[in-house]
Amino acid sequence: MDQDQFTIKGGRPLIGEVEISGAKNAALGILAASIMSDEDVFVRNLPDVSDVRMLLSAIKGTGATAEQLNEHEVRMNGSSIRNYVVDDYYIRKMRAGYYMLGALLGKYHYAEVAMPGGCTIGSRPIDQHLKGFEALGARTKIENSMVFVEAKELNGAHVFFDSVSVGATINVMMAATFANGRTVLENVAKEPHVVDVANFLNSMGARIKGAGTDKIRIEGVTSLHGSDYTVIPDQIEAGTFMALAAATKGDILVRNVIPKHLECISSKLEEIGCRIRAYDDAVRVTAGESLHPTRIKTLPYPGFPTDMQPQISVVLSLANGTSVVTETIFENRFKYVDELKRMGATITVEGNVAIIKGGSLKGAKTLAPDLRAGAALVIAALAADGESVVGDVHYILRGYEKFKEKLQKLGAAIESGISREAVETVVKNG
Repeated sequence: MDQDQFTIKGGRPLIGEVEISGAKNAALGILAASIMSDEDVFVRNLPDVSDVRMLLSAIKGTGATAEQLNEHEVRMNGSSIRNYVVDDYYIRKMRAGYYMLGALLGKYHYAEVAMPGGCTIGSRPIDQHLKGFEALGARTKIENSMVFVEAKELNGAHVFFDSVSVGATINVMMAATFANGRTVLENVAKEPHVVDVANFLNSMGARIKGAGTDKIRIEGVTSLHGSDYTVIPDQIEAGTFMALAAATKGDILVRNVIPKHLECISSKLEEIGCRIRAYDDAVRVTAGESLHPTRIKTLPYPGFPTDMQPQISVVLSLANGTSVVTETIFENRFKYVDELKRMGATITVEGNVAIIKGGSLKGAKTLAPDLRAGAALVIAALAADGESVVGDVHYILRGYEKFKEKLQKLGAAIESGISREAVETVVKNG
C-alpha cells in the first residue's frame, strides 16, 4: 500500500543545502519528443517522480524502447513503434500525455491519445493544440474521451495562438519539426522548459529558432538522429525550497539551479525581507527577521509562475500585514485556501484574487488538493506551531523527487505513513 500522508512537527528553521532535480515539465516534453528519432537517444537528469514513470510506461505501450539505465537516465528509441494509440489508466491521470499527439502526428501523421487528466486546478483546454495541428494540415476530433489527429501530409504554416500555452507551444513545435517547409508560431510560451524541449529537438537535428521569445521559427526536416541530452534543473522545485526558507525563518543553499530562471521568485522574496545571494549554479535564501506583505500577480514566464502561487501565499500568510495575490492563469488555483484556514490562516478569496492577512499558523490535519498546493501545505506545516498531518501526498510525489528525504536533510521533522482512511478502504475492498 502506498504511503499517502506526511506527519510533520513544525516550528523549527530549516537550514542546510538541497540539490534540485531535473525539471519535470521539461522532462515530459523531451521524453515524448525522443520517440521521433529511430536512433538511440539518451536522456539524463530525469527527476525520479511518478509523472515521468507514467509517461515512460505509456511510451513503452507504443512499442518504443524506453530502457531505464538508472533512476535518472533512460535510453529511448522510436524505431520499433507499432501502435499509435496511447490510452491506459496512467495516461488518463496525467496532463503531459498529450505530448504524444505532437510527437506521433509529426512522425507518423496519426495518433490517438486519451484526454488529459492531472491536477484539477482549472480548465486547461487543448483547443490551441488542435488549432495548431489543423493549421499544419491535420484533421482533429475528440470522441469517447480520446483525441484523434490525422494528416496525409503536414505543411508549414503561420500559427498565432489565441492565448499563451506551454503545452500547445511544445506540441505544435514537435509536429512542425517534420512538416514541409517553414512554420512560424507566434504568441508562444517562453518558459524554460519550452526552450529545453526546443534545444533537445535541435540536438537531434531539428531546425528550430526563437524559443524563449514570442515567435518560434521552424524549418521542417525529414528525420531526426540520436542524441545525448541533459534536462535542465527544475525551476519550481527550486522555488519551493526558496519559499520554504522564508516561511521557516531558515537559511537554505539551493544547488543545481539556473539562477536566471529564478529571478521572478528571488525578487519577490527580497521584496518581503529575505536575503538572496546568487552563484553560478546555486541560490542562497536567508529569511529576514520579519516578513513584509506584498502584491503578486501570476503571469506567463518571465512573470511570477502560477506553479509558485500556493507556496508564496503560505509565506505571505506569515507576513506582518495584508498581501494581495492575483491568479491570472488557472481559475481553481485557490482550492488549498480552505486547508490553510484550518491552520489559522486569514485569507479571503474574491474571484481570482486572494487577500491574505498575515499572522501565525497552527498544526492541523489537511489534504493536498493538487501537486503545488500539496507542497505549499507541507511548507505551512513546517512553519506552523505543533503537529500537522498532510494527506493525499501522492499529488506531491507526482512532481517532487525524494521530497521527504530532502526536507529531513534540512532538519525537518517529517515522516510518511498510511492514513487510517486508506487502510479502511483496502480492508473494505478486500
